[in-house]
Amino acid sequence: MHPVAALAADTDGTDGLGGHAGAMLLPGDAQRAKTQGLSARRHLDLHTSYSYFDRLGRLLVTGPTNTNVNDLRVVLIGQPGGNHAQ
Repeated sequence: MHPVAALAADTDGTDGLGGHAGAMLLPGDAQRAKTQGLSARRHLDLHTSYSYFDRLGRLLVTGPTNTNVNDLRVVLIGQPGGNHAQ
């Protein structure tokens, strides 16, 4: 399995009612969640992703940016500097 890092953020600096701009996921977070008794599937099914990412310490809090250009999604898969097709 390849490591995955992801970021979901709103450029206005707030996302919904939580006062956060989004959340991130870093390699190893699935294991960290498991040791804390968190189930990503359960939080997804219950629409409680805020508490999932909050307990992992992965909420993105920027404060208002005073702009609303777009929403940003970034997903990185694999090791940096890994094997590249030539």
